[in-house]
Amino acid sequence: MGDFENKEREEVFSKKVRAGKRTYFFDVKATRSNDYYVTVTESKKRLEDGVFIKHKIFLYKEDFEKFAEGLKETIDYIKANQDVVEKRYEYSDHPSDRSRNEDDFSFDV
Repeated sequence: MGDFENKEREEVFSKKVRAGKRTYFFDVKATRSNDYYVTVTESKKRLEDGVFIKHKIFLYKEDFEKFAEGLKETIDYIKANQDVVEKRYEYSDHPSDRSRNEDDFSFDV
């Protein structure tokens, strides 16, 4: 049973999303009983000292529908009440590469 216990918090799938100065990590992990759950981590470099600050939430599968409904309703509210411009970021962190893409964004109607 020792090997099975190592399954706790085992990473099953990971998606990294870079968005300007922030990076989001969506990770699927497994519990000891092999139930999957999601962690969402925001990582942002602190300007004063360059240290990466991370904020994390845990999302369990029994909450997926309610979470998704709440998130969609919240985003829909903002889109209905304010213009939302979603920038498309390139994966390069090089400033000269980014400046070429400053006008590369899309509008959601």
